[in-house]
Amino acid sequence: MSQHRSLKTSTLSRHRNVLKRIERIKILKEQGKWKEGDSFFALPKIKSLKVKVKKEKGAKSEQGAEDNSSQKKT
Repeated sequence: MSQHRSLKTSTLSRHRNVLKRIERIKILKEQGKWKEGDSFFALPKIKSLKVKVKKEKGAKSEQGAEDNSSQKKT
């Protein structure tokens, strides 16, 4: 029997809305909102943002033009 595509392990690299308890504790430690010895039950909610990186069109086209001009000279 084959596995459903949503259950495969490679899909965990994408953005998830729900974090595990240990991941939430790690973020709270970085923010200084949780210390060792604090209860790990009833943790506050953590806002997880999906960050998109926009590609710059101008820089890419200039780089491509420079590469093409250097190839034509040789």
